[in-house]
Amino acid sequence: MTSNTDAGHTPSESDRPQRAAAELRVRPDRPRRAEVPAGPRERTGKPVQRKSEGQWALGYREPLNANEQSKKDDNPLNVRARIENIYSKNGFDSIDKADLRGRMRWWGLYTQREQGYDGTWTGDENIDILEARYFMMRVRCDAGALNLAQLRTIAGISTEFGRDTADLSDRENVQYHWIEIENVPEIWRRLEEVGLKTTEACGDCPRVVLGSPLAGESLTEVLDPTPAIDEIVRRYIGDKRYSNLPRKFKTAISGQQDVAHEINDVAFIGVVHPEYGPGLDVWVGGGLSTNPMLAQRLGVWVPLDEVPDVWEGIVALYRDYGYRRLRTKARIKFLVKDWGIEKFRQVLEDEYLKRKLTDGPAPEQATQVVDHIGVQRLRNGRNAIGFSPIAGRVSGTILTQVADAAERAGSDRVRFTPYQKLVVLDVPDDKVERLIDELDALGLQARPSIWRRNLVACSGIEFCKLSFVETRKRSQALAPELEQRLADINAQLDVPITININGCPNSCARAQIADIGFKGQLVDDGDGNQVEGFQVHLGGSLGFDSAFGRKLRQHKVTSSELGDYIERVVRNFVKNRDSGERFAQWAVRADDDDLR
Repeated sequence: MTSNTDAGHTPSESDRPQRAAAELRVRPDRPRRAEVPAGPRERTGKPVQRKSEGQWALGYREPLNANEQSKKDDNPLNVRARIENIYSKNGFDSIDKADLRGRMRWWGLYTQREQGYDGTWTGDENIDILEARYFMMRVRCDAGALNLAQLRTIAGISTEFGRDTADLSDRENVQYHWIEIENVPEIWRRLEEVGLKTTEACGDCPRVVLGSPLAGESLTEVLDPTPAIDEIVRRYIGDKRYSNLPRKFKTAISGQQDVAHEINDVAFIGVVHPEYGPGLDVWVGGGLSTNPMLAQRLGVWVPLDEVPDVWEGIVALYRDYGYRRLRTKARIKFLVKDWGIEKFRQVLEDEYLKRKLTDGPAPEQATQVVDHIGVQRLRNGRNAIGFSPIAGRVSGTILTQVADAAERAGSDRVRFTPYQKLVVLDVPDDKVERLIDELDALGLQARPSIWRRNLVACSGIEFCKLSFVETRKRSQALAPELEQRLADINAQLDVPITININGCPNSCARAQIADIGFKGQLVDDGDGNQVEGFQVHLGGSLGFDSAFGRKLRQHKVTSSELGDYIERVVRNFVKNRDSGERFAQWAVRADDDDLR
């Protein structure tokens, strides 16, 4: 399945080109084709020569773009030594550009956006201007699982090195900003001292593994997949055999449907086989960005102890057969789309696992998002309490206070969620209300409004070089604004309405699967001026009626109109919906005028 080289290849790769050439040779004993009388030949179209997609397994090993060349020149994991021994000692100006804009991502580091440049500056042609001397650093929190020592370490790094920034991402990570290269080795030392790391938090590699915040304690999960997640991280993260994939690779593993599994590159979701019992159903090929696709079921049932091996096989298959010519077509979803799920399974079984997988049933589809907000009883008899910061915006100061409050409540376990939320586990009954009150004072609500609970946003132009508009910062004002604007009808909203705000087409905040999704771009304000605005997606969802949001022709709103627009469309929903109808269902059938 794997090789012992940095790049990695399949065992039969070296003889494939020779074998293919041999099959084309004419054998000496092959009868010659009969002669055809000369005469007019039917005119045919010029044969089209297909471009190589750079698939290693087919013998194409020469890099076809600058990113692939950079990875071939030096395995990105090797950049850590240069950060520790050269760049941190000699400062930002000493950093090689190939490391700065490429390989450092494998250690969770991106340069952040220079302050003061609006969306008209966004674009590769302005990279030298937009690139600040500070870094976003992403801390890898697999399954979102932390103890209080880890949470306090994360908080301390934020206050000491990151200007008190610490945002919770929808990948269960923590993101710092304002990090200086001189401080990176010390930050790594502190993180690793408590068992955390930034290894492969970004880059063309296996990124953080999403997991259920209640894994092992949930009353509704099929099984606890924590051992499989831990084994994947132990075996494969930082392994150079899998550190050069065609593009990023996102994984979700849960005993229940609380990790947005339909939009991950690979997902393992708990399901009960009628003959073999609890196991995991496998999905591949999900992803959003500019070409959104929902993952497809592989149709197999995998026992818990085989999950790491199957995961490795899928990653190796993607490494070897994934497209490496165009980065816009390099995610595994394009391979799954072109091959079809049957061929994907066959290649996985025949070439990588060397065995057949067991056919399995599909899990029952979820009817709503499982975000774990509020109080839930755990298997151990205590409680989990889910708290909702607005769009994941917290700080080191807040996280320190969360750790102190959790400790007073008798807890040593905190979890981040795939929806930018935070969960405290193991709270006894008599400490529940006190903890809720303490965190409410920090802006973390366990009984949030529909707007505070269901708002997700990416980093936005505040820090991101790719963004056209402000997102997470704007969301801090938008949630309380909607609470006031819609105060007269909030009680009538018996279903969630999700709002996802993205700063660019990359969909880090999942615009296409929100009830109301916004994709940042520059729009005309009607007077010929380019201003911050959004393309609108309506009625996206996962679960029971998985689908991407509907786009109306030329339907865009400016940033200043955001609150007005949301109020207008929500009031139309309340007025025109059928009893019990969800927003996504209504948006599919609603008149265009009601959605504008």
